[in-house]
Amino acid sequence: MELSRPSKLGRRAFSALAGTTVLGLALGGSVSGAALPASGAPGPVPTGPPPGPPGADGRRHRVGLDRYSLLVDGRRLALWSGEVHPFRLPSPSLWRDVLQKMRAYGHNAVSVRLAWNQHSPAPGSYDFTGVRDLDLFLRTAAECGLYVVLHPGPHIGAGVDAGGLPGWLTTVGARARTTDPAYLRHADEWLGRVNEIAARHQFTRGTGTVLLYRADTPGRADLDHVRERLRADGIEVPLLHADSPLAWEEAEGTRDAAEARRVHFGRLAHGSTLHNVRMAFGGTSWGWLPAPSAPSPTYDPTAAIDEARRPTAKLAPLHQLGQLLRHVPDFARMTEAPAVRAADARIRVRHLANPDTGAHAYVLRNDSAADVTSTVPMGGSDVEVTVPARDAKLLATGLHLGSGRRLAYATVQPMLSLSVGKLDVAAFVGRAGETAHLVLDCPNEPWPTRLDEEAAWTFDHGKLHVMVPLKEDRLTRVRVRSGETDRTLLLLFADDAASLRLWPYETPSGRVLVRGPELLREAALDGAVVRLTGDTVAERELEVWAPPGITDVTWNGERVQSGLGRALSLMTVWPLPGVPELVLPALDGWRRRTENFESEPDYGDEGWTVADRRTSHSTTPVPDGQPVLFADDYGFHYGDVWYRGRLTGASGLESVSLSYSTGAHGLLMAWLDGEPLGSHRPGGAGDGKGTWTATADFRLPRALRTPAGADGGSVLSVLVRRTQHGQDAYRAARGLTSARFEGAAPDVRWRIIGASADPVRGPLNHGGLYGERHGWHLPGYDDGAWEPGSPAGAPAADRRQGVTWYRTTFRLDVPPRTDASVGLVVGGTRARDVRVQVFLNGWNMGEYVGGGTDAPHTFVLPNGILRTRAAANTLALAVLSGGGTAPGPVRLELLGSAAGGVPVRPVASPGRRRG
Repeated sequence: MELSRPSKLGRRAFSALAGTTVLGLALGGSVSGAALPASGAPGPVPTGPPPGPPGADGRRHRVGLDRYSLLVDGRRLALWSGEVHPFRLPSPSLWRDVLQKMRAYGHNAVSVRLAWNQHSPAPGSYDFTGVRDLDLFLRTAAECGLYVVLHPGPHIGAGVDAGGLPGWLTTVGARARTTDPAYLRHADEWLGRVNEIAARHQFTRGTGTVLLYRADTPGRADLDHVRERLRADGIEVPLLHADSPLAWEEAEGTRDAAEARRVHFGRLAHGSTLHNVRMAFGGTSWGWLPAPSAPSPTYDPTAAIDEARRPTAKLAPLHQLGQLLRHVPDFARMTEAPAVRAADARIRVRHLANPDTGAHAYVLRNDSAADVTSTVPMGGSDVEVTVPARDAKLLATGLHLGSGRRLAYATVQPMLSLSVGKLDVAAFVGRAGETAHLVLDCPNEPWPTRLDEEAAWTFDHGKLHVMVPLKEDRLTRVRVRSGETDRTLLLLFADDAASLRLWPYETPSGRVLVRGPELLREAALDGAVVRLTGDTVAERELEVWAPPGITDVTWNGERVQSGLGRALSLMTVWPLPGVPELVLPALDGWRRRTENFESEPDYGDEGWTVADRRTSHSTTPVPDGQPVLFADDYGFHYGDVWYRGRLTGASGLESVSLSYSTGAHGLLMAWLDGEPLGSHRPGGAGDGKGTWTATADFRLPRALRTPAGADGGSVLSVLVRRTQHGQDAYRAARGLTSARFEGAAPDVRWRIIGASADPVRGPLNHGGLYGERHGWHLPGYDDGAWEPGSPAGAPAADRRQGVTWYRTTFRLDVPPRTDASVGLVVGGTRARDVRVQVFLNGWNMGEYVGGGTDAPHTFVLPNGILRTRAAANTLALAVLSGGGTAPGPVRLELLGSAAGGVPVRPVASPGRRRG
């Protein structure tokens, strides 16, 4: 059943038809209602080959759903998505690197959240250029062969300031995530700008790979409104929402490989075919992006691909499961089968079956603290299986492994089954140290050939038993022939490490399977040549299974000498080279300058904003008789803010109490007539909604109790590190909230200043420090008059309250075709009132917070912002301290490198404008 275009449907008819899809909504003319096979005959779509890799192919496509899976052009698709936030990798060239890695590691889709606050510095102002180029990201995803699940919010959570809502939304009286017209007016404008781009990249139109759309719809009324919004904007792909019957399954924060298996196998055991790994790549919460709940600039250190774009220990099971879902179509339609029990009750078994193919899946889970060996009935046999402690296994029976071969059972997990030319290849994976036992149904005795010494086999009563002890980072191959078919079956057995160097790839001219390198990015068949691109770290042999007629191999554009191996593969004669050694420069030549000129009584603040409002849209009450001091109300939404209060009638003043409201790492410093009163930071766990409130009580020393300018010129200067808005209670005040005085009742006239948005780096890049407002963090600033000084230690005689800046430059000379990930290690101080902002070429890489330990933090410096090819880099540190403490040693560290990578274009990093 096809849905007509929305313009031809009445509201009631459209709603009725939309309800036939399991996700609850289909938009547009090319979306199928879906519980139909491609032939149009009644009944479920049968199991068959999945659709090929997506791309912007110019053809219309049908997208539908039933209770089992997505349907793409009448074929079942098990979606294996990984989440990526483009705004957490501010280098568009590296988007391709991460997306290619995701595809190689088995993902067929990328889930994308968009942060409204990254794109909108002010009402009606939107920017989709540079590091915010959504069009470029969607084009790159299509070029990498990945479907896109788009989630533009408006509220996305995701550990982002205000959940992604822009700071200015706090001041317009709009109640977010409701049907408040004031909110919907702004939210619709945001979604309209996104949809204008997304509509051009819809898979249904053949102009991109956007397959599904997610939206923030807390209630039914919100959902109805979003539906209307999407229809008006030409979005026709299905909408995912909170009440979608076909569940969007995503797991967060699995700590290791064993937990990843338990969680993801568990979702598979419940029949899920919409999987999302959150996060596939964590990235960096740079600038003032992170929410109060985010403990450091590193977002999700448990991600499968880490912040430095390196694979982590838990990647192997995700890689294996992704390849299984892509290359074994039986798992796109699994239903619950009769219960199966292990002999040992500590192993819990979930049994599934595919009604079309007769394949069965068994998810075995061991939550106990000990390895458990037990028998499990599978495929008509009691099979002895060992499940490690707090781990899980996914086993199968009845899988068809190519022409005429059927899996009776195996004690190891299937990873892939595919045909390459006249060769059928099936790969099975397990943990190093266990013995794989695989049994094939063979009516007639086959002719197995051991290609690696580990394998052994026996044939008994129509079954071929293959036993392979799995060794660390070792692939074992067994070739099986028989008289019933001219096709050869190649069985591959790998442990986790070896599986991460096994790469299937689908080309328009046929499938390719590659073994050896750390990464395969792309494969192309060109006449008799297979052209491969990818990465190596160590020297690696290269083995390629390709269609008939392929006789030559190139690697990263260079021909490699190869010959035909016993496994019917092309084997290189010499190993591929590893990555060359890279030595990073020491950071020296530091220059240093102190600031907080704003604390001086004669500082000119005439251009500052007068803080004299009496009402606010904040949820924080305005104190009786005092002006609004909340930073957001004056347009300063991110970073540090300065206040200057001119006091009249302050003679006899004894103490000052300053109440303030911040995020997790807030800090306040105060001066009276240039003399420091002290610093203060909020304690405790906050209010549970991302807000910390505190009152700093400063008792004046006798020398200041009659201020020098008490008859009208005294100045109270206050610096507040206000930090982030809560993800839900985003309208709570930030900055000063009130001021009280004892010993005198001065009249106070307040002025405030903070950051202005960087037109290239965006509104969340910097705050309102003097150095930020005057370009001290930017390349090209002339620091020649600054004194020499290193952040490794402050002079003993200079224990001061306030802000100190450090600057230096350095050059890298990374060899061509080498991808080096470089970090900056900062910290080593136990002082809790130290805050360090790290700027690289003007880009704010995040904040280091001093604490109870001397553990440093490593800031990942993304290539593109980091110039790696013999170009100068400017590094600047802004240090806030209540007592002159320096952050400690600062050094560069090589986090990883590979021979290969992707071409990287420099990210625009404008310097300080002259004049």
